[in-house]
Amino acid sequence: MPVIAMWKCDRDGSMFDNKKDADAHDKMLELGEQFTALLESQISGIDEVQAESFGLLLAKNKDLIALACRGKPEALAGISHSSESNTDETSSDNITAITEATASV
Repeated sequence: MPVIAMWKCDRDGSMFDNKKDADAHDKMLELGEQFTALLESQISGIDEVQAESFGLLLAKNKDLIALACRGKPEALAGISHSSESNTDETSSDNITAITEATASV
């Protein structure tokens, strides 16, 4: 029986077939967590779920946001298109469902 190496993100339980993708996902979640904490500390009465959703949206699109901050605000238009097609974090191509990985063994 072959052994398949998988990396699990301890923040959300996502499984990855390589360490690089798992680390990148973990860093994105960490950034989202920090954005969420910032929003909650700066906007009184913000809903926790909305703050988390917005924090993750910012983290997932950090490159476009950085580009907008460097003088290309039109880059933000790309966020609505990319977030609509990737609303569920587990829909990423880098994540392999555990059942899918074990079924192929």
